[in-house]
Amino acid sequence: MQSLLCFESAAKHASYTHAALELSMTQSAVSRQIQQLEEFLDIQLFTRTRHGMELTIAGTQYYTAIKPYLLGLEKSTQEVMAHKGLGGTLKLGVVPTFATRWLLPKLHGFNMRYPEITIHLETSTKPFLFNDHMFDAAIYAGTEQQIEHWPSIQAYFLMHEDVIAVCSPSLILKHFPNAEKLTPYSYHLNPEQITQLPLLQQTTRPTIWQEWFQAHQIDHPKADEGQRHELFSMLAVAASHSMGVALIPQMLIEQELKNQTLVITSSSPLPSNRAYYLVHSSQAPSTILSKFVDWIQHEVKMISNFTSVDT
Repeated sequence: MQSLLCFESAAKHASYTHAALELSMTQSAVSRQIQQLEEFLDIQLFTRTRHGMELTIAGTQYYTAIKPYLLGLEKSTQEVMAHKGLGGTLKLGVVPTFATRWLLPKLHGFNMRYPEITIHLETSTKPFLFNDHMFDAAIYAGTEQQIEHWPSIQAYFLMHEDVIAVCSPSLILKHFPNAEKLTPYSYHLNPEQITQLPLLQQTTRPTIWQEWFQAHQIDHPKADEGQRHELFSMLAVAASHSMGVALIPQMLIEQELKNQTLVITSSSPLPSNRAYYLVHSSQAPSTILSKFVDWIQHEVKMISNFTSVDT
């Protein structure tokens, strides 16, 4: 999370120096944190100019995507700190996109219910031995086989990472003025109609649109063409600005669907062998962890109800 805070401050001020002053860090420490974030994302976020630091295109997209979630994190953090952690702490390792797009916006609800519990979040993307780490639990994205080979854990399935086709309402109405609107969040377009829309690609999953069209028995010769973006959060921003249709897990774009800046174009998701799991050591969970397990399972159930009703 320190890397995200350094990036947000540097992007806001267009200066590592001002970011260092704001965060009470050295300039070199800020630079190292941003370099670590760039290495993790495998993209360049800043470029140096005669006048200082400037966001790259990818950096601008990423900043736009994470800014509201960092503001939410700041609010939740301030509320949690106000209670001084008198009820105990829970240390979670969480995959970054899930943390910023799904978990953080909901933590206010957990804090309202359990104000005595303080939650600490750190990014974690790979399996680890709980005995070697300070985490009480982790939220991990992976396959069932990866979970089965993770030693000495208890795992709770949360949700599949199935992707759905989404775009802005204006893009649909531009190409199909008479498109049928099924719900406030969705339209009905058949796969042939989607071939007429510009596609947004994800660089880490370059064949995902080919797989989607194959699942619908459509031979689309341009399935691998279109703008490419590194992260789901970047795809969401691009799609909401009418740049094309994207394949994104629905649970990562809840707010966009509720605001109708994105709508579902096809009710047929593309199944994935990846899913999100809550895992902890095989030992009996603490009372605090048990409360978190119950809470997050309830939140997942609420999302399942939202999906079944509104798609």
